[in-house]
Amino acid sequence: MALNYISAKEAAALINHNDNVGFSGFTHAGCPKVVPKELAKRAEEEHSKGNPFKIGIFTGASSGDSLDGSLARANAVKFRTPYQTNKDMRNAINNLDHDPIVYFDIHLSQLAQEIRYGFLGGVDIAVVEACEVTESGEIVPTSGVGITPTICRLAKIVIVELNSRVPKKLRGIHDIYELQDPPKRRHINIFEVQSRIGLEYVKVDTQKIFVVETDAENEGGHFTPVDEITSKIGENVANMFVSEMKKGDIPPTFLPIQSGVGNIANAVLGAMGNNKNIPRFEVYTEVIQDAVLDMMRQGNISFTSGCSLTLSNEAMDKFYLDLDFFKNKLVLRPSEISNNPEIVRRLGIIGINTAIEADIFGNINSTHVMGTNMMNGIGGSGDFTRSAYLSVFVTPSTAKGGMISAIVPKVTHEDHSEHSVKILVTEYGVADLRGKGPYARAEEIIEKCAHPDYRPLLHEYVSLTKKGHTPQNLYACFAFHQAFLETGDMKNADLRRYLK
Repeated sequence: MALNYISAKEAAALINHNDNVGFSGFTHAGCPKVVPKELAKRAEEEHSKGNPFKIGIFTGASSGDSLDGSLARANAVKFRTPYQTNKDMRNAINNLDHDPIVYFDIHLSQLAQEIRYGFLGGVDIAVVEACEVTESGEIVPTSGVGITPTICRLAKIVIVELNSRVPKKLRGIHDIYELQDPPKRRHINIFEVQSRIGLEYVKVDTQKIFVVETDAENEGGHFTPVDEITSKIGENVANMFVSEMKKGDIPPTFLPIQSGVGNIANAVLGAMGNNKNIPRFEVYTEVIQDAVLDMMRQGNISFTSGCSLTLSNEAMDKFYLDLDFFKNKLVLRPSEISNNPEIVRRLGIIGINTAIEADIFGNINSTHVMGTNMMNGIGGSGDFTRSAYLSVFVTPSTAKGGMISAIVPKVTHEDHSEHSVKILVTEYGVADLRGKGPYARAEEIIEKCAHPDYRPLLHEYVSLTKKGHTPQNLYACFAFHQAFLETGDMKNADLRRYLK
């Protein structure tokens, strides 16, 4: 059956007010670009007529500005999950005075199955980016997979943005596999990082496919360069790994690495590559960044499994030119496979993720600023942290020119509890929390991770609240945050003011 080709405007007209729309991609990688922009225009037109027009959005993770930004600015979003990084989307989520977006922050590995379970209202339309679509209904994703298999199967209509800028030669790099639902679910047959268990395409009934041709450019920006602080964090992590190998706690052949997104993650990977005592290793992660490809070219990384190629535009162009090199060294999977806790525990993955703040007992806040404003979301950090062989969190010790301490008496929002966090690293050192009780953990974190300017205050907090199994004082535990809100500097915290 011949495929139905339509314009982006015609595709947007297929989407109705109150529809739930699933989008492909994971970060900006693999996200549709032209249909969301047309959908935003349509929403603005409907609003100008006095008509309501909002949709629910499911994605693999965050997306590009063409999707999250355009639709947020058009006030076209009623519901958003599971993760976002766009400034306009974030502002709309946090602004309760102006028709806020309902934002559901969820572990990325869980979203596809919760959509299938019917917990989130179903999928009306799927909009996916592809580098190839055949007349038999084989859709080959581009640089990000996310929840594409699930939304394509469940949606009544599948709109395919066929992007000619992405070479068809990308076919073969994907491993598309969708889990069975309980009670029929079986184990996932991935026993090595390079294992493949699925198809190289998503199979869809051609009767529900509509194709929009495009040549839209990748929306990858440049990462913030590694600076003195992030470089030192990277060195501390690499040296800690070498120490763990010498003790025998990490095998001499090393273990697969998962690394979050951003400049600190790039700094950590770079430091590992520069450390001659760390052997060639594998990566089993969600987001594959520029640094990973560079290390693969240099021979530091032997194989990489992920969900998306979250690359700068320059790195993406180089990747396409080097496809012959990467084809047998890299695989892209759906997020419920790339982030699956079963596989994380089986392969013994070392998880490295970033914290907004950590408290002196090892609890981590990775989502909220001052406990109230959503930053981005939990993403895949929880998928890896709880099941990792070694769970590592990294953060600069301070923010806002030293006026905010990333090490506090109590986190204002808890995403990862002390029970799951094994290692905490800042530019000042490494706190090993394994096997330590609350008092020992507090001493370890204060002395090895906190900025020197804040260590006296943190020690004072412990000494003033010494009581019970965990020295936590519910009156004074947020004194740091209160001081910042009142004076703009956490160093002005007056702990005794709150003690009763």
